[in-house]
Amino acid sequence: MIETPYYLIDQSKLLRNMEKIAWLREHSGAKALLALKCFATWSVFDLMSDYMDGTTSSSLFECKLGREKFPGETHAYSVAWDPKEIHEVLENSDKVIFNSIGQLDRFDDVSRGHVRGLRVNPGVSTSSFDLADPARPYSRLGEHDPAVIETVADKISGFMFHNNCENGDFDRFSAMLDLIEQRFGHLIDRMDWISLGGGIHFTGDDYPLDQLADRLKRFTDRYGVQVYLEPGEAAITKSTTLEVTVLDTLNNGKDLAIVDSSIEAHMLDLLIYREPARMDVSGDHPWMICGKSCLAGDIFGEYNFPDPIKVGQRISIQDAAGYTMVKKNWFNGVKMPSIAIRDLDGSERLVRSFDYDDFAAALS
Repeated sequence: MIETPYYLIDQSKLLRNMEKIAWLREHSGAKALLALKCFATWSVFDLMSDYMDGTTSSSLFECKLGREKFPGETHAYSVAWDPKEIHEVLENSDKVIFNSIGQLDRFDDVSRGHVRGLRVNPGVSTSSFDLADPARPYSRLGEHDPAVIETVADKISGFMFHNNCENGDFDRFSAMLDLIEQRFGHLIDRMDWISLGGGIHFTGDDYPLDQLADRLKRFTDRYGVQVYLEPGEAAITKSTTLEVTVLDTLNNGKDLAIVDSSIEAHMLDLLIYREPARMDVSGDHPWMICGKSCLAGDIFGEYNFPDPIKVGQRISIQDAAGYTMVKKNWFNGVKMPSIAIRDLDGSERLVRSFDYDDFAAALS
């Protein structure tokens, strides 16, 4: 048995998402790029690359990882490229996307001859949380003025619009795409390709995939462009658990269980957005599941279990792939979860573990 804590990627569950992505590609003509900012565990890229067209990145290192580990196209985007890294970015990418006209102008000479795009901020989004809202006031994420963008349209061949955030509402997506067309359609008409970004939860249960495929195909046909989607969460949702063990129990007005993991260190995104971890349990015994770091708020959440929790008990925390492994950290020196894979035949294997030397190597 693999020693906890560890992330367990179930390839059979991952495959369900991949098959939906493949269906959408076939019926819409859109290409799908894995958003490495969400999930970059390359041990399963061999499976994912059979169903996706490549990767998109947010930094030089992600760009290089995509080029090295994931067959297909490599798109390179960053909020701001550093002059010291731009040559490597161009060497390791098929397309480079600039966040601003200032960056496009600054790197005009060196990137000439490369496929170039510009991020456009349409001013609308589905985010309900200001921290993640790309259309928030004074947003630095992309250019927003069609008249200004038109002045550099001949320097680029595509746009990236990234304004969805965990959007499982097709009608909302379609309405926002209508707004994009109204404001930027005359510019889109001059492009060869358009990325509609990520955040479209089209692999979720009961999502009208046929309607999405039709909407994307109509968009493609109208403008004569290649559409790209950049699924992150949609690619890996419900595929992975964080396996932990109960180390101690106590009661301080509520029954508390302390596990050998930490939400701050191992599922930081949930702490940032003040969301509880997901757990597939039910019963009549309420327990608060707590992390082992010294942070008072290191709490995974409160859940009802079928029986009282005991020391040594194993617990599975659900949906632990997106924005988890890419954000894990060494806070408190808490042991880093290993990474394991459950293969399609049901067997489990350890692919990476971490120890003190890794902790020490992260510092100096």
